[in-house]
Amino acid sequence: MSVDERVPVLVVGAGLAGSSAAMFLGLHGVPPLLVERHAGTSAQPKARGQSWHAMEALRIAGVHQRVRDAGYDVDAGMPIVIAQSVAGPVLHEIVGDAWPDWSHLTREEMGMASQEKTEPILLERARELGARVRFSTRLDALEQEVDGVRARLTDLTTGSEYTVHADHVVAADGRRSPLRRALGIGVHGRGPLGHSVAVQFEADLSDLVGGREFALFYLQNNPTLADGATLVSTDRPGHWVFMVPYDSDAGDRVDYFTEEHLIACVRAGVGVPTLPVTVLDATPTTIAHQVADRFTCGRVHLVGDAAHTMPPHGGQGGSTAIMDGFYLAWKLAAVVRGWAGPGLLSSHDVERRPYGALIAGQQYTNMITRSRPELADGTEDPPVPPEELLFGYRYPDGAIVPEQGEDGARLEDPATATGRPGSRAPHVWLPGGRSTMDLFGRGFVLLTVSPRWVTAAREVAVRLGVPLHAERLPAGDWTTRYGVTPNGASLVRPDRFVAWRAHDEASASELESALRTILAR
Repeated sequence: MSVDERVPVLVVGAGLAGSSAAMFLGLHGVPPLLVERHAGTSAQPKARGQSWHAMEALRIAGVHQRVRDAGYDVDAGMPIVIAQSVAGPVLHEIVGDAWPDWSHLTREEMGMASQEKTEPILLERARELGARVRFSTRLDALEQEVDGVRARLTDLTTGSEYTVHADHVVAADGRRSPLRRALGIGVHGRGPLGHSVAVQFEADLSDLVGGREFALFYLQNNPTLADGATLVSTDRPGHWVFMVPYDSDAGDRVDYFTEEHLIACVRAGVGVPTLPVTVLDATPTTIAHQVADRFTCGRVHLVGDAAHTMPPHGGQGGSTAIMDGFYLAWKLAAVVRGWAGPGLLSSHDVERRPYGALIAGQQYTNMITRSRPELADGTEDPPVPPEELLFGYRYPDGAIVPEQGEDGARLEDPATATGRPGSRAPHVWLPGGRSTMDLFGRGFVLLTVSPRWVTAAREVAVRLGVPLHAERLPAGDWTTRYGVTPNGASLVRPDRFVAWRAHDEASASELESALRTILAR
């Protein structure tokens, strides 16, 4: 197979995970080629919302404000309720008009842009950083070799075929992931959990929602609809999405997906039998719970729905996809640019697969609580406090140097965490209105009070050719939160996770040894 083009990284799929991976690869100096079989980005207003930790990552890429402006003002709140219909009665309110106050954990607020608006923003930034994006391009075959991967692609507009040689491939090709299947990677989990039709419609619900135009309704005990029906607002006023459950065995019924039937379902969900409704689109979808058995196979790395598919209850699927790209990109860049060994990439599976399983399990538990109580059988995961899920997850055995006494915990209370290796670097306000989070994102950062550690970091950065910057800070709250003494130091990875700590006087050899371990050199 002749090679027509060579690229450092080929990204397959332009959803949130693929677009994020392309953007962050460009940020780290390795602009990829991204291909997508569809003619453009998603036209569905799904995967709405960017969680606080995702907004931290988007700030690093310089697009957090674009994403925030694309959604509605989060100060307006977004009520999440369980009700019989939008008109009531309300059975339970999960989130009221105010979001949780986590200002002690992060400097960010969450965003509320839809996938429809977020993907173009990520791709625009990826292009600004050098990425090339080709729509209407299908991956037909992939062959792994000793020095890379050969991919056969087809331009669906012209029908022409060509071959690309890539050092690595990011598989962001969705829940059914032809790439994952071709690699022989299985999946585990609870599998398909139900089928729904995503009905996009226009209707004036202002008399019902009354100032709460941004809302999410889980419908239960509705005499017309099966449990699991969900109605959610979109970025457009008067534009809503209604998830209508249906029995897949009824899929051959001609009348089931007619406009007349869908309007009747919408009216039942809203609770107004005569509501004027305009159906804009109706797309069948499947809710599933599955996690890939491996996230890495040779030079191919899975992200997003290709790696983990979860019920939408909890709204973390889109943010997790963005973060997959964020956490993988710096590792791929490190290997491609030669300042890390290929073994670093094995940490993608070690770190992200347990977290993907954790998030998927939590959203399955949320689905039972919010819309499918009949599925409760005692095997579901116990609920995890959301602040631990977003800010307190850990990588105890990944690309870090664990300390003595490491207990292997995957979660911790972020409010009392002490910056041990494998944990997210704490947000601490610094003099001048900066946060510690403002220091991270482009390379390794060594936080210290001691000028000797600054000198040691400079020596090691030159000797290893690693992007390493020492930040000398005055002793204060940050030393307590990071668990270091004035003589010590905390080494933070480009993705804001603490990789190593020193508690003694500066030692360039000790820092070099730690970096070699982390980077598999």
